[in-house]
Amino acid sequence: MKENIILFDLDGTLIDSTDAIVSTFYHSFNELDFEFDGSDEDIKDLIGYPLEIMYQELGVEQDRAFDFVASYKNRYKDISKQQTLLLEETKEALELAKSFARLSVVTTKTGKYTIPLLEHMDILDYFEHITGYEDVEHHKPHPEPILKTLDLMKIEKTSNIWMVGDTKLDLMAANHAGVNSVGVLCGYGKEEDLKEHTTFIAQDSLEAIKIIKNFKI
Repeated sequence: MKENIILFDLDGTLIDSTDAIVSTFYHSFNELDFEFDGSDEDIKDLIGYPLEIMYQELGVEQDRAFDFVASYKNRYKDISKQQTLLLEETKEALELAKSFARLSVVTTKTGKYTIPLLEHMDILDYFEHITGYEDVEHHKPHPEPILKTLDLMKIEKTSNIWMVGDTKLDLMAANHAGVNSVGVLCGYGKEEDLKEHTTFIAQDSLEAIKIIKNFKI
């Protein structure tokens, strides 16, 4: 029985969906006649938050945010497979992780769209569970997504649980849930922000898995 548990974020950790996300934000702005005066970087800086929060931070009024979310999801489901890539070393990282740990995904992406995407990218079978936006009431940095996933995996709290993610939201959720974490620099978070919330920083998911594999309690 594998004693190690590794939970992965997706965007910026295992996959690069930047083009899909950014282009779909612009699509929704155009479709709903919203004059966005920000930049691509403003959008990228918010990746990891729920969509409705991203839209509000980008200037959309709260009572209109879910109209934009609906527009976003309607397009994203059609273009995500074409405009999403595996980050370098992802397959190797998952192969290594699977050799000594049980794996699941904890993401703020909508699960019903994420599962076909991961299947298309031929990595779905590495994971026992995909916990997405619709599966929890509170999202990262709240611990609920991690705790819900561990419950689905029938895991009692041990010292061998790890969260791997690219933003402070992932690491804060891990801290709130009382599990270990590794921050990766291949995504959207800034190194100085990640260092505030974890001892372990890696260049990418493969290096993160090597840190976990070699970690001694």
